[in-house]
Amino acid sequence: MKKVIWIALILLLCITTIGFAEIRKEIEKSFDVSSGGELVIKSDLGSIEVDTHSKETVEVKVLIRFRTSDEEKAEEMMEDIDLDFMHKGSDVTIRCDFDRGWSGWGGNSNKIRMKYQVIVPSKYNLDLATSGGSIKVQDITGFVKSRTSGGSLSFANIDGELIGKTSGGSIKLESCTGDANVSTSGGGIQIGEVKGIVKASTSGGGIRVKEVAGTVNASTSGGGIDVYISKQPEGDCKLKTSGGGITVTLAEDIALYLDAKTSGGSVDSEFPVEFRGKVKKSRLAGEINGGGPELYLRTSGGGITIYKR
Repeated sequence: MKKVIWIALILLLCITTIGFAEIRKEIEKSFDVSSGGELVIKSDLGSIEVDTHSKETVEVKVLIRFRTSDEEKAEEMMEDIDLDFMHKGSDVTIRCDFDRGWSGWGGNSNKIRMKYQVIVPSKYNLDLATSGGSIKVQDITGFVKSRTSGGSLSFANIDGELIGKTSGGSIKLESCTGDANVSTSGGGIQIGEVKGIVKASTSGGGIRVKEVAGTVNASTSGGGIDVYISKQPEGDCKLKTSGGGITVTLAEDIALYLDAKTSGGSVDSEFPVEFRGKVKKSRLAGEINGGGPELYLRTSGGGITIYKR
């Protein structure tokens, strides 16, 4: 009986090992460029990570993992990946088209994992798009445009304008000197310090902006909103949520016209608000520090609080 049990355990271990077996391939490329160029990645598969260095080269490593122990099958899968590198002047373009129609190993991309690891000059522009993974960018001076249908977005130390869109994950931005426009349908948004305009929207989580020195527009259907405005906005600010409360902290000298209303709580302000008409627990509208651009706040899922810092 014990012998039978041991044989069964050995067979299970073999099946498990085979189930997790994989074949890996690496593709490496290097391109001489000048600062100020652009990296374009358009891929049907894979996550993307971009870092920088002081050299004037673009270093590309593509890691491909095939979930099979059969070398011949891995080669068949590789034939369905059309990976193309183009280099013109200071620009580098990478395109990856994946034939999803072939059914020899399941007719889907679940058996392939790809990752792009790219190092570019510290002053460079990025246009990144993938249908199958996350995107991570850090320590770059330039314009950053990124979009994915299947992962999170992560940015750190962006010296320039940022656009980030995802349909399937959270968004995290540590700092940005330009305008930041980010949106997701499937997660929360965490934003650090932004010196330009912030636009943030999500259907699946809360939004937190640690500090914005410009105008902010944020909307969510699935969580609360917490924003600190450190300098006088030049334009109107609008915060809307259906799934939580709104907390706004303002530098003490900021001048705005407040228009705050909630269906799920009360409106409270540490600033004196000059208003006309009836006092209502769920509505507060009037001038802060003499008035200025509008601060429009709406929620149906919690209270609204305006703090002074």
